[in-house]
Amino acid sequence: MGMKMEMNENLSNERMQFAVLIDADNISSRYAATIFEELETYGVSTYRRIYGNWSKSNGWNEELLLEYSIMPVQQFSYTTGKNATDMAMVIDAMDILYKNKVQGFCIVTSDSDFTRLAMRLREENMFVLGMGESKTPVALTRACNRFIHLNLVAEQNKAASAEPDAIESEEQNVTPISEVCQAILAVINENGGGQVDLARVGNRLNDKFSDFDSRNYGYTKLSTMIGEEIPELRVFKKNKLYYVERCSSLTKEELEREIYSMIEKNGGMVDNLSTLNDELHKKYKQLDFKQFGYSRISSFLRSMKNVTVHENQVMLRGGDK
Repeated sequence: MGMKMEMNENLSNERMQFAVLIDADNISSRYAATIFEELETYGVSTYRRIYGNWSKSNGWNEELLLEYSIMPVQQFSYTTGKNATDMAMVIDAMDILYKNKVQGFCIVTSDSDFTRLAMRLREENMFVLGMGESKTPVALTRACNRFIHLNLVAEQNKAASAEPDAIESEEQNVTPISEVCQAILAVINENGGGQVDLARVGNRLNDKFSDFDSRNYGYTKLSTMIGEEIPELRVFKKNKLYYVERCSSLTKEELEREIYSMIEKNGGMVDNLSTLNDELHKKYKQLDFKQFGYSRISSFLRSMKNVTVHENQVMLRGGDK
């Protein structure tokens, strides 16, 4: 579902062995099924451990632990203000690491205190799969090779199974659609501004954003997400394959030629780039530099080979374009 299968092509053909470490103080038991369903895409779990204070009710009961073959690790809170669960998980993670029996770790928590652990495991060439709610701080999501927002994925899976429950309104630190759009436009620009196959787009998004999954935005397919959420882009099918292209027919090369022409007609220099910007928008009513992967005209101009931007002045460097 989502981008899991496309992304899995980047991994080894062999099934990776994972150590699954769950923070029971931080992760609800209602995600138990989702955790192990998602893990199936990446590999198999050699270790399954869950850490918490079992003298307190946390939802992870004996029946659930037996169903998923998870070994509970008891951690009493010996000192007020200190998280014994965090310490136990970190110690066990390092013990497992040095046994050299796994190729990856699945750290299930929304607690940013585990950011350093994720970074340390990656330093040892471990594949780190993070799982937590969408409130998880960005620092932790980006410290992992991949990060799955359990609440969003679980809700989308319910919707796909004809059990439509609205996604709860809460803090969500998922990658913004605007950044997804910019990343796709960058791929299109690298391809000369033409159409790009959807698989290549999906791979780029997975490489760039550790938490990217179309289900985070309420869609089971990337093609549907792009079509519904990014009006600057169009998805179409050709010869049984899907492609992505800009909706505008204006290419980057055409726009560059027009800019060179405007500067030349003005004697090789324009005193104020806002003047140039206004003239371009008069000619191209729907012009948006974001469609070429740039946030503003100054960034676009600086990408041009023979154009110099100094403060508000724009000039040709001289020589052939």
